[in-house]
Amino acid sequence: QVQLVESGGGLVQAGGSLRLSCAASGRTFSNYHMGWFRQAPGKERGFVAAINWNSGTTYYADSVKGRFTISRDNAKNAGYLRMNSLKPEDTAVYYCAARNRAYYLGRQAASFDYWGQGTQVTVSS
Repeated sequence: QVQLVESGGGLVQAGGSLRLSCAASGRTFSNYHMGWFRQAPGKERGFVAAINWNSGTTYYADSVKGRFTISRDNAKNAGYLRMNSLKPEDTAVYYCAARNRAYYLGRQAASFDYWGQGTQVTVSS
């Protein structure tokens, strides 16, 4: 299995930027699709973005399209989420997740098998 560790969260003012990182270990990272999800207090974990194993396909939630960019570097066993023009409603714990590339790349949290512990992103107004 693959282990995932997120980093890069923090406190930022509205309009600012952050880049989240997801470090993978254990199994070959290129064997997995990757996704980012977020969970705000009192809300369900929701889809943010996803990228397939070779970066050929990306998906974004409508709420982040044009502001967030997902990417990965298989040589470094790492994934990233660049977040620009942050809004207070982006405040949440952000999780990276992995799914075996033998399966389709979906947007549902339930379809991902491995999860990191999360990193807090707080956007002040």
